[in-house]
Amino acid sequence: MSEYEPVIGLEIHAELLTQSKMFCGCSVVDPTTSEPNTAVCEICTGMPGTLPAINQRAVEFAVRVGLALHCEINETSVFARKNYFYPDLPKGYQISMYELPLACNGWLDIRTEKGEKRIRIRRVHLEEDTGKLTHCDGYSLVDYNRSGVPLLEIVSEPDMRSMQEVKSFSHAIRSFLRYLEVNSGDMEKGVMRFEANVSVRPVGSDRLGTRTEIKNLNSFRAMVHAIDFEVDRQSKILSTDGEVVQETLGWDKANGVTVSQRGKEEAHDYRYFPEPDLPPLHVDPAWTQQIRSQLPELPDAKAARFVEKYGLTPYASDVLVVERAVADFFEEAVSAAADVPADKIANWVTSDLFGLLNEAGIEITESKVSPRALSEVVAMVEAGDINATSAKAVLADTFDSGKTPADIVAAKGLAQLNDTEAIGTLVQQVLQENPEQVDLYLGGKVNLSQWFFGQVMQATRGRANPAVVRSCLEVALQQLQKTHHADS
Repeated sequence: MSEYEPVIGLEIHAELLTQSKMFCGCSVVDPTTSEPNTAVCEICTGMPGTLPAINQRAVEFAVRVGLALHCEINETSVFARKNYFYPDLPKGYQISMYELPLACNGWLDIRTEKGEKRIRIRRVHLEEDTGKLTHCDGYSLVDYNRSGVPLLEIVSEPDMRSMQEVKSFSHAIRSFLRYLEVNSGDMEKGVMRFEANVSVRPVGSDRLGTRTEIKNLNSFRAMVHAIDFEVDRQSKILSTDGEVVQETLGWDKANGVTVSQRGKEEAHDYRYFPEPDLPPLHVDPAWTQQIRSQLPELPDAKAARFVEKYGLTPYASDVLVVERAVADFFEEAVSAAADVPADKIANWVTSDLFGLLNEAGIEITESKVSPRALSEVVAMVEAGDINATSAKAVLADTFDSGKTPADIVAAKGLAQLNDTEAIGTLVQQVLQENPEQVDLYLGGKVNLSQWFFGQVMQATRGRANPAVVRSCLEVALQQLQKTHHADS
């Protein structure tokens, strides 16, 4: 066991799914497909004499997130200028929030190996995104399409003590934002990014160590590797009586190390002051209540309901509710197959259907397998109309062709063979055609019974009911043993 424990807090930056930017009327465009610098105007490129105006839809989305995270929504919040100079920040400052954020003092419960844990949310506030730099040999190109896009920042308290907690919290936040339909969660496009505040301290201590901040982590993988490296680096420094230096770090993916970007950074370095071109933002409590009334059922509540209503395990429920579309698919499938246990439906969704989706690289909403089609497959298995092997083939065929399971079963003759007399005849045929294996079995190689089983299943092209085959085979082999003992 390590003598040091990590103390980790996360800052999540999420672009909001508004149609226009935070302080101007420019369209929000896909940065990966749009021509550079085509969704820009005088305001989002910081031209002198221009004035910003607040995007009401962005405020609504931020309030929605704040409420979902059990935050206090401040009736009055203030935009501030955060001053720093960088090529992708055309004004030389970013409009953000500082002393009076939109929401604060919230929490999110996560599931850990030790049970539920509450991670406190310090603040949720609005700001504008920067442009995007592309570095070339000896020079850089800047695209201002992203400049001014509404950006939501969620700041946690340093409550996480393991990478398992970090992963659980970050995945839960992404799921929440997607459920609330305020962010796509598509990290490959840069619409959601993490910054990690990391320190370590002796196990059992309640004092916070010197922290470092790792900037711009644009994937879960990068976040995990960067934090792991930084925890190990700081632990080694302290174990040799060294001193951790407070600094801002970047993640060098190619070399797998954190690298220093700048030294100690405090709020006063940004020279925050209230944005003179924007009045204080007042949020009507009645509007807040209206937004609250429109919140969807969120992942944690949905998971708890799945456990109580459908008798699922907490693990299965957590898997199903990560994506809202998957949870909806599951419930529709359960409704379509009233006589099939819900846990059977859940197992087919999270195993076989997920496997097909992953292999094809598509979302469940793009699948040709409808909830009713999946429930039909599971119902046929439960009724003994087809066996599990045939069911997997039917599901795969439906996934590829979109045909109904019933049509596929009929066309391919996959209906399960349950006739005891017919299966018994096949068992006798297999035994008669393999006298050498029968002699070995009677001589003590009892594991050949599995080989006989396989031969019968092969003879029926997998259509025979396995339970009936085993029963008939067991009776036939016992009879052979009795005859063999009587003859000897």
